[in-house]
Amino acid sequence: MPLGCYAASGRDIVEMEATQLAVAIGSKAVSCREVMQAYLAQIDRMNPKVNALVSLQNRDDLLKQADERDAQLARGQRMGWMHGFPQAPKDLASTKGIVTTQGSPIFKDYVPKADAIVVERARKAGAILIGKSNTPEFGLGSHTYNTVFGTTGNAFDPTKSAGGSSGGASVALALRMLPVADGSDMMGSLRNPAGWNNIFGFRPSFGRVPYGPTNEVFYQQLGYEGPLARNVTDLAMLLSVQAGADSRVPLSIQQDPAIFTRPLKRAFKGARIGWLGNYNGYLPMEPGVMELSTRALKHFEAIGCTVEAVQPDYPMEKLWQTWLTMRAFLVAGVAGGLYADPKKRAMMKPEAIWEIENGLKLTAAEVYQASINRSAWYQALNTLFQQYDYLVLPSAQVFPFDAKLHWPKEINGKPMDTYHRWMEVVIGGSLSGLPVLNVPAGFGPTGLPMGLQVMGPAQADLSVLQIGYAYEQASGYAKVRSPLLG
Repeated sequence: MPLGCYAASGRDIVEMEATQLAVAIGSKAVSCREVMQAYLAQIDRMNPKVNALVSLQNRDDLLKQADERDAQLARGQRMGWMHGFPQAPKDLASTKGIVTTQGSPIFKDYVPKADAIVVERARKAGAILIGKSNTPEFGLGSHTYNTVFGTTGNAFDPTKSAGGSSGGASVALALRMLPVADGSDMMGSLRNPAGWNNIFGFRPSFGRVPYGPTNEVFYQQLGYEGPLARNVTDLAMLLSVQAGADSRVPLSIQQDPAIFTRPLKRAFKGARIGWLGNYNGYLPMEPGVMELSTRALKHFEAIGCTVEAVQPDYPMEKLWQTWLTMRAFLVAGVAGGLYADPKKRAMMKPEAIWEIENGLKLTAAEVYQASINRSAWYQALNTLFQQYDYLVLPSAQVFPFDAKLHWPKEINGKPMDTYHRWMEVVIGGSLSGLPVLNVPAGFGPTGLPMGLQVMGPAQADLSVLQIGYAYEQASGYAKVRSPLLG
């Protein structure tokens, strides 16, 4: 269909792929004002049903900014790939002039004086910030709810969890309220909500997307920012905006991010995939998750891959204990100052207090040993990558649950001993520092989405996106739309 035909209505505009939208804006087939009007109308239709976007900005001001983008184009000035794109950064990312609550009542009125690097880069590429995407308090927990804005509902059933902590962003994407979205991932937050809303989320290699500005540039090695999109091509293009070295972040990757603008199509005949599954029965799974996931593996075989079951040579309970130590250490470091203030502590959710108190009990020797254990986990995966090109496992252990619950207390009869144990399946990717892509895996018995994690070797981000693209074409799962869209 010619690009001009897409502008027949606002509904057509919001259905466009982000790469198509960028071309349409750049060629003036649609104006930035039309794009903004279309997305604001879609937000009016959809957001009241799911509560995905928060801190929405003044409509007249947004239209004025869109007009300024159109005036730039009239002068032959195009800022970048996101010129005129409405965007709502995750509410953990600092946004200059726009309240950033982190889902906490402590910060309900906090307005940063500077942007996070990932936001800074989106603005530089031409994005217009329309608000923020909802997140759990401090991003803790894979279920998006907080006392500031409330709960975000799943894009396929608003009575179910959207996942988290990039739940608001994932739902907004699935319901066409944003063309692409940023997210962040410490414990699956670019993977679980993407899987539960039938979109793509990418946790890039450590250092691929610089995190900050921050006063801690060395120890923060678990939480990364990255892209979310409805297809892998859009995902890669957003990564090309987010990625690239920054002198404020000494461990950021130097490679030119323009590599992610290249065509993703390539052959995969003979590629080897190791299926990690539920780690040989170690992880409890809700009935239907493993069956759905193993059926989805046939699409890798359809593109020429061989798939075989494999297990890392590593005790998985030790990995969980390593995770608890590393996470508590970092959370206590980041939020320990808030905890020290009794008034602020009283406003914190119990899970945040639990993390901080665990972190404050740790000794330096315990943290160092956890780092040793983490390094051994990386080496165990690196050994597998001498034989396999990619490793695959489910993105979650349960299907989206009742949004009124705080978190699942058991899985298939096994009690969950922490607020995040039900998401243990993601910690292997988080602790490895390796690139991990969520791809849609189809729909469970009640019609709710599930995803697969596709993990690649160190800094093989482009390769992971390429196989994700091939899988996307073969499976067709991403074409399934939410029933809310009509």
